[in-house]
Amino acid sequence: MNKKILIAGANGHGKVAADIAELNGYKVIEFCDDDESIKECVGYPVIGKTDLISDYEGDVFIAIGNPVTRERFMKKRECVTLIHPNATVSKKAVIGSGCVLMAGAVVNSCAVIGEGSIVNTCASVDHDCVIGKYVHVSVGAHVAGTCTIGDRTWVGAGAIVNNNLSISNDCMIGSGTVVIDDINEPGTYVGVPAKKIK
Repeated sequence: MNKKILIAGANGHGKVAADIAELNGYKVIEFCDDDESIKECVGYPVIGKTDLISDYEGDVFIAIGNPVTRERFMKKRECVTLIHPNATVSKKAVIGSGCVLMAGAVVNSCAVIGEGSIVNTCASVDHDCVIGKYVHVSVGAHVAGTCTIGDRTWVGAGAIVNNNLSISNDCMIGSGTVVIDDINEPGTYVGVPAKKIK
């Protein structure tokens, strides 16, 4: 029987998810999106709106960047995890449901990646880290060993989180930011070293 998947979100993130799904052996790839003007995405059909998620007969992946929206959709049903064949994932790591690990991503020994999280292209999460739910470790970002990152936090492209640190839920860590101290309250942080701006 052909492996079948519905990807929610006919957008850039969805395009990459479709590539990874294809590399993982899915033969039928379909999209859903609430923008009814979108009829296809990278050659795959958009078959309807996101109300299809709950009853779809096949696997489902939520390819929506906004963590609050991703969380809301993932509560509708269990979602598959997509791992690019060129990602490096320790056998001692724990990867939650509905995650995506993109090309060149590295997840090292005893790291835990919470459900619905993204470890993007060439990003790394080192040993013993605990990454919360619906987190995005962006392209080229690096989280050093034994860090804890709270739910729905976004670690921007090229950002660095030094080892043995904790970051609160609901933070935005700007691109290129270097985190050298714990971040204990939600907000937006930028700079070298990281400073809260709002």
